[in-house]
Amino acid sequence: MRSESLAYFKELVEAPSPSGYEQPAARVMREYLAPFADEVTTNVMGSVHGLLRGSDAEHDGRRVSVMLAGHIDEIGMMVTYITAEGFIAFKPIGGVDEAVLPGMRVRVHTREGAKLGILGRLPIHLLEDDERKAVTKVHKLFIDLGMGAERVKEFVRVGDPITFDVGFQEFGDGMVVSRAFDDKMGAFICSEVLRLVKERGGAKVDLVAAGTVQEEIGLRGGITSAYGVDPTVGIAVEVGHATDFPDVDKRKHGEACCGKGPILARGANINPTVFRLLVEAAEGAGVPHQFDGEPRATGTDASAIQLARGGKAAALVSVPLRYMHTPVEALALADVEATIELLTEFVLRLDPETDYTP
Repeated sequence: MRSESLAYFKELVEAPSPSGYEQPAARVMREYLAPFADEVTTNVMGSVHGLLRGSDAEHDGRRVSVMLAGHIDEIGMMVTYITAEGFIAFKPIGGVDEAVLPGMRVRVHTREGAKLGILGRLPIHLLEDDERKAVTKVHKLFIDLGMGAERVKEFVRVGDPITFDVGFQEFGDGMVVSRAFDDKMGAFICSEVLRLVKERGGAKVDLVAAGTVQEEIGLRGGITSAYGVDPTVGIAVEVGHATDFPDVDKRKHGEACCGKGPILARGANINPTVFRLLVEAAEGAGVPHQFDGEPRATGTDASAIQLARGGKAAALVSVPLRYMHTPVEALALADVEATIELLTEFVLRLDPETDYTP
């Protein structure tokens, strides 16, 4: 991966952006897209849209377009109460795993900047036997900022967002680990596809690289972006569950391996023509790929895109991810690059006259 792209990936992932507080990540994405896109806008929800106009997009009185959507929000927490002693009570934003919280370092994002805190609870020596065997509930945890109550109350306010104090690192053989790959990785891929399509002479259709917001609390940015952009084709670019580590039942969850390429979903949420074109693009570009059967709605922005207005030709392309919704999400850089190549090839092949009606 080129150094500028890797630096952008790291900056985007590390920008604090729990659902509802995506402005730092949105700013990073806008700045990166600006040199390549014909237009970069942000809607009232906070979602970012980079537009690259196609050379032959006019068809039947409207412009044919494809929207690639990766959400820029991450799971996190929110300040809900400050005790008399200056300790912070909080609630999760999105699907936070309570089991991994005790002992974590966090950042509380205040009007005076980000403050380091630690997630505390009673030490194991002081827990009752039954408490040792159970996951500690969020309301039994607290955040210690290492300062007195008066100082804490000077700058911490109810509603301030909180993120895990971990960042992007390379490890092992071509692997990377960070919080928030779900799904700022997807927004990164969308940005890189727009850049490459531009560098390769552009597509026939309009291309929108979207960084959507509030996916983790109900696909809210995907709903509004799909309605506002009104694309002909919409593809959610997401993380998918890798099943290549211990204790995963492949009979229940299927097979997806890090290092074996993007996952192409099939099922009711996926337009069959778009799926066929994705497979053809992967085969044409020599991109390794995997498949996932999704008999219902996928629970991603693809669900929101498909149901926008009178219905859209939707699809889902995912990158295998280990340990989703934890501070140590892990993936293979080769899969990210393969997904970028697949989607670039897909966009460059799109014909404005294609009919997506099943």
